[in-house]
Amino acid sequence: MTPAVLLVLLGLVDAAFSGFRAYAGSDARIRKQRATARAALRGLTVGAVLLLAPTLTAGLLLLTAHDPARTYHALTAGGIGFLLPLTVYALVVLLLLAAYFALPFRAGTLAVVIGLGPLTLLRPLAVAAACLGAVLNGGGGYALLVGATAGAAVLCVEPAVHRRWYRHVR
Repeated sequence: MTPAVLLVLLGLVDAAFSGFRAYAGSDARIRKQRATARAALRGLTVGAVLLLAPTLTAGLLLLTAHDPARTYHALTAGGIGFLLPLTVYALVVLLLLAAYFALPFRAGTLAVVIGLGPLTLLRPLAVAAACLGAVLNGGGGYALLVGATAGAAVLCVEPAVHRRWYRHVR
């Protein structure tokens, strides 16, 4: 099984959350569901465009490889290794989001403050762990190149959305 589909879906969900984070706190209105949805869609759009970079990188590696089957195997192994740390990270985030929505207001807010806030700051470390996982799982240099490109792409979504649409808020 190729992990590419799961990685793309995880990247797109992360991009939507990045769009939301770029917008979060920039609007004092109480009812802001429409603006929140628009911010998530902006993040999703920017993320989809930026995720073309690792897709094209992997495609070029496969097209120019002397042994495409071996390169495909390395990229698949690297993709699985990349996916494992990100899956753990995503599960922790989902548990904290579930706590936020399921618990009473104060406990849910505490889950966000002590959980999601620090996890947002740890995203670059999660991407670095994923790149390391791609290499350690047998992906080698090809998987590291594609993983680093994908990691850079997802980490650039939030700053790009913030700079394009929400820079007026300090």
